[in-house]
Amino acid sequence: MKFIKHFLPSLLLLGLIYILSNPLGAAPSLGRFFSPFEGFMQNSEKKSDGQVDADLNILGLKEEVQVKYDNNAVPHIFANNEDDLYFAQGFVIAKDRIWQMEFYTLAAAGRISEIVGPKAIDFDKYNRGIGMAKTAAEIAENLKSDPASAKVLNAYTAGVNAYINQLSYKNMPVEYKIMGYQPSQWTNEKTILMLMNMRNVLSGGSTDYKISNVVAKYGLEAVNELFTDYPLSESPIIPVGTPFNFPKIPVKTPSSIMAEGDKAKALSFAVPEARPEIGSNNWAVGGQKSATGLPILANDPHLNLTLPSIWYQMQLHCPGVNVYGVALPGCPGVVIGFNKDIAWGVTNVGSDLMDFYKIKFKDASQNEYWYNGQWKKTTQRIEKYKIKGGVELIDTVTYTHHGPIIYDKESPANFSKNVPIGHAMKWGSHESDGSDLMTFYHLNRAKNYDDYRKALTYYTAPAQNFIFASNTNDISITPNGKLPLKWKGQGKYILDGSNPEHDWQGWIPKEQNPTVKNPPRGFVSSANQSSVDPSYPYYLGWRFATPYRAIRINERLTAMKDATADSLRLLQNDNMNVAARRILPNLIATLEKSGEKSPAFEVLKKWNYRNDANEVGATIFEMWSEFLMKGIWDDEFGMDDKMMYPTDERTFDIIQEKPKSKWFDNVKTNNKVETLADITMETFKASIDSLTLANGEMSPETWKWSKVKGTEIKHLVSQFGGFSRKNINNGGGSRIVNATTRTTGPSWRMVVELDKAWPRAYGLYPGGQSGNPGSRFYDNMIDKWAEGKLDTLLYMKDKNDVILKNSIKLNLKPKK
Repeated sequence: MKFIKHFLPSLLLLGLIYILSNPLGAAPSLGRFFSPFEGFMQNSEKKSDGQVDADLNILGLKEEVQVKYDNNAVPHIFANNEDDLYFAQGFVIAKDRIWQMEFYTLAAAGRISEIVGPKAIDFDKYNRGIGMAKTAAEIAENLKSDPASAKVLNAYTAGVNAYINQLSYKNMPVEYKIMGYQPSQWTNEKTILMLMNMRNVLSGGSTDYKISNVVAKYGLEAVNELFTDYPLSESPIIPVGTPFNFPKIPVKTPSSIMAEGDKAKALSFAVPEARPEIGSNNWAVGGQKSATGLPILANDPHLNLTLPSIWYQMQLHCPGVNVYGVALPGCPGVVIGFNKDIAWGVTNVGSDLMDFYKIKFKDASQNEYWYNGQWKKTTQRIEKYKIKGGVELIDTVTYTHHGPIIYDKESPANFSKNVPIGHAMKWGSHESDGSDLMTFYHLNRAKNYDDYRKALTYYTAPAQNFIFASNTNDISITPNGKLPLKWKGQGKYILDGSNPEHDWQGWIPKEQNPTVKNPPRGFVSSANQSSVDPSYPYYLGWRFATPYRAIRINERLTAMKDATADSLRLLQNDNMNVAARRILPNLIATLEKSGEKSPAFEVLKKWNYRNDANEVGATIFEMWSEFLMKGIWDDEFGMDDKMMYPTDERTFDIIQEKPKSKWFDNVKTNNKVETLADITMETFKASIDSLTLANGEMSPETWKWSKVKGTEIKHLVSQFGGFSRKNINNGGGSRIVNATTRTTGPSWRMVVELDKAWPRAYGLYPGGQSGNPGSRFYDNMIDKWAEGKLDTLLYMKDKNDVILKNSIKLNLKPKK
């Protein structure tokens, strides 16, 4: 016993040293993490926040590069050659965002379980299964043979690694310290993974299986009535009447347009539903509509609101290029921006680039599948997972000529007469040679419309509405990308993987992608609505964003005269609710007939149809419209997310045009036939009860729209709540031009006035330049963004421009 007492303090000390020095499960090494000399406290805000003049000697540079930081921590990079420019861009972005860059690539590659453990394995298996890592590796290998792309990528990658190589634990982003890992070397493949991640965000969703389930239960007639291809009130991106003067490539429609045999059970794939409602806007007015006599361009792409921010502001300058805008961390060049002569921006097209094919395998080995009357060989890819904690997992992904097999959630293989059935995913994002980066390379240097059109020829996926304006008084918009040739409606339902007539029939020639230049109306615009009216000869998809934002944008631009940058900024913040303006008079008339006189009803009657932050009417309408949709459709389509509701646009059509439609009856009640009036009254009362339960009795403060909507900007790891911003005071909504919801919104707002001498530009995004939660530049732009304001963008003519005379300087020098 005395022996044990003698050594017990030493044993406890050794145990404590071990615990503090080694990670315990998902927890980091606590001793190092809490060390005041190199732990998390080193990530806390300092007065200078790293913004001090400095000289760094860096291996890999050819010549000295000067970086000037403005008061918003935006770097302006001045190099003497392109190699050094992209090297410095990689270094500077990594300095602020290396954790974010690596996190996105781990997600796209299906490797998040390596840093968070087994809880992420399903997420990883899905991302591996859809083939993002496989495609990124193939593209990176292909780009080795393209000198122009390889040159830019190699320089950028070298710059990122130059930063990583000098990074100590003390200076690592706090997320590495919390999660107990460290950055690995950057590669060109990781840059492609960044692009694959964005492709997945913008085009990695589908409703094929949900619509197939509707067909299985209600038939094609119901689908044709409720899930129409083109809304009657549409205001398409390419103005109606624009000629399409090209010889059409014939597209054959087969006798059978969907796979048979799935009607026995409801399918429920792991693939997420497409989200056209997230929203993005862009527009450009020509000189005839502007106060300056030259075009003005505006862009506000809407994405998930996150911290660190999706974009990174910067200026890039070397002989041959001087460009300002936002870059995607991890990728070279500027994605949305302007130079001396032009400005450009993007919104998501939302065309149907993901189709599913029912596959019949010969047996459970999945080595062969039935196609074109014979058994065809598959290929199989072994996926190895190294899960945090030391566990390894091996999985196999089967590939057909359509693409990888994506299984039903409920059954990894459906057996029909002992023949396993799977579903293959055909995704346009796999059909790329990787030349997309060259689009932005050339746009960054473009001087006129012809340069813009040439740059678009390099672009593949995801399809984007590229808007353009120049100081030679040209404006244009082009829904652009590698778009498949499909018959009308192809891919709206599950397709037959054994039938070659169900394969994509090629690609729309890029020169035949819809486009318009200098239209008579004096402006071009997009808001994720349908690209074209039915006169366009090719099928692009059946489901786009509802037309409310586009209608509002186009009516305001039509009326606009002597536009200024501020005119377009105000339009970006427009909160008019066109959906409410359309349908609310019908609904109010119904309630008035029923004798409704509640205080909430009186507020709604006086509402001005604006989703401003303090409006109570907006809160009531938005809640009521949700309840109304559920009240009409939940009895038919609310089967555990295996089907989908018709859009609110189509629902409003039916309310106005077919008020006695059979769809208003609740099929779950046997002793009553519900009417539209019944549902209108019941859902209004239910919505008011729900608001009262959640927020208390109605008052201007407790029911104001900004409070109930509750916009929040979360850290990429949602569990890190302390690194997020919540309860942001702003208006908007999913159907509003200012399409700000609880978790999505304008990820970057930009307005550029073109000029013969020098452009004037304004911009802001909801976050900050730094990825460090302890930095004052982590979220310093959010409040101003919520108010709808913009910063003046300091676009320097050269490194001696007095516009940044007193800037912080970072001199990057070649290391001998």
